[in-house]
Amino acid sequence: MISTSARLLRLVSLLSSRPSWTCDELAERMGVTDRTVRRDVARLRELGYGVESDPGPWGGYRMGRGTRVPPLILDDEEELAVAVGLREAALSGVLGSDQAALSALLKLRQVLPGRVADRLGELDAAFVTAPWPGVWQIRPGVLLNLATVCRAGERVRLSYRDREGRSTVREADPYRLVRARRRWYLVARDVARDEWRTFRADRVVEARPTGEPVDISEPPDPALLVAHGIAASAYPMSVTVRLPMPVDRALRLIPATVGTHRPDGPDATITEVGGPDADGLARYLLGLATPLRVLAPDEVREALLRHTRELLAANASSTPDAAPDAAPEGDAPPTPDGPLLTEVPPATDAPTATDGVPPTG
Repeated sequence: MISTSARLLRLVSLLSSRPSWTCDELAERMGVTDRTVRRDVARLRELGYGVESDPGPWGGYRMGRGTRVPPLILDDEEELAVAVGLREAALSGVLGSDQAALSALLKLRQVLPGRVADRLGELDAAFVTAPWPGVWQIRPGVLLNLATVCRAGERVRLSYRDREGRSTVREADPYRLVRARRRWYLVARDVARDEWRTFRADRVVEARPTGEPVDISEPPDPALLVAHGIAASAYPMSVTVRLPMPVDRALRLIPATVGTHRPDGPDATITEVGGPDADGLARYLLGLATPLRVLAPDEVREALLRHTRELLAANASSTPDAAPDAAPEGDAPPTPDGPLLTEVPPATDAPTATDGVPPTG
């Protein structure tokens, strides 16, 4: 005869497997009497399971909504399926709330039976995901290991590739994991340099706990640190502009992951944006559709002037068939009114990409 606890777990599993059971069906499957089934259903209700019943010969039992979240009973295959699903949700961002998926996966991994955890590890080693263009993939198990040391408050030794592909070994005090732009970032204190840094999780080759507790005091805002780090990433070129709006409006126009901002009085903001080249930055600035002043560099200002003149020339004539790039011979190309292209101070007064920006790993 099975114990009462094991019988209750078996009853929960049966009730969860299909919409409805009669009392006779449950008694037959469990090898007990109808009276035992009714008594076990009453015990489940006391534990918080919302077991509902319909009276009469055609009635039965079904699992409904309880007032509390009771223990969830899963078999090995179901546990494995849930773990794989949570891992993919955390990596892909399909649910939007990636932190919730990662946290749930961490909790589940800690209580998985050894045989199921081993199978999950085998799947990690066997799965291959086609990468997004230009995006490295996180090594199997690394994300979960980073989440584990963050939660445990344990110092970690990172085998890490920097942006040039060079391999280094760093000791870090992990604090939080942040997801941004399809990537995960570890926010941690670099022990050797004694400064807060962001490490891209897809560049972590191995994360090995050291057994030492973390030394964290006055931790930063992790999301803000990552946003600043992304905006300050190495670009071939950057442009500094002055926006005639306060910082909060500038952040809505240009997110913190795209540009760095600092106030220039109560009604203006100095913003720096990185890009591939002067032409690409000029097109981006035109796409903002807002007045602005280019402070530096001259190459972006000249590219912006050129694109603006071409746009004005294309719309200067009311004749649809007029040549878009034709300007009257000997006449200077028209220029726009307003503050968009006014004279600017020398480029030496503009902030650099590292002003007030935390270093990135």
